[in-house]
Amino acid sequence: MQKTAWRKDLIDKRLSLADRALRNDLLQRVMRVWLIDRPDAIIGAYWPIKGEFDPLPALFRWQEAGLEEDAQGAQRHRRIGLPVVNKVDKTLTFYTWYPGCPMEEDAYGIPKPKDTEIVVPTLIFVPCVGYGPGGFRLGYGGGFYDRTLASLQPKPFTVGLGYDFAYVPDLKPEIHDVPLDAILSDTGVMWPER
Repeated sequence: MQKTAWRKDLIDKRLSLADRALRNDLLQRVMRVWLIDRPDAIIGAYWPIKGEFDPLPALFRWQEAGLEEDAQGAQRHRRIGLPVVNKVDKTLTFYTWYPGCPMEEDAYGIPKPKDTEIVVPTLIFVPCVGYGPGGFRLGYGGGFYDRTLASLQPKPFTVGLGYDFAYVPDLKPEIHDVPLDAILSDTGVMWPER
């Protein structure tokens, strides 16, 4: 299957990046600028695996900016949630994360917050192995995000994060695929095109 080959190639390329620090810095900047006018108080993200971009430093800065606004009486407390897989229905539930919070590994060996509060994000940053026309993403093939996004009401705003080389022009959506509302990369906003 073509998707399997794309996944392998893109993950291999991601794992062997020589300019990872530069690309990460650029994507952190794109995220921080993109977040400036967002009204969200709860944002879901992910713990990076397999060479994925790490969104947590930019989100922590977003959270700190909210605390500064709180002190001026203009904003509400901002929270960050990380996903935990529900083994029964294979969807994701988001738990509060903050730097230094207790963590444990989930069934897949991915760190998750331990004994923190469940939150319901209005915006979710989704990791992309690849992405294509129309805002469709290529994930790892487990369908966790597709099932989760299809089940959440109200539907959160979804933003894919990935490197610019992960664009797959021939990626075609399947019937269950849910398009993302935006995709950000180290070179800017990839979707919707501006």
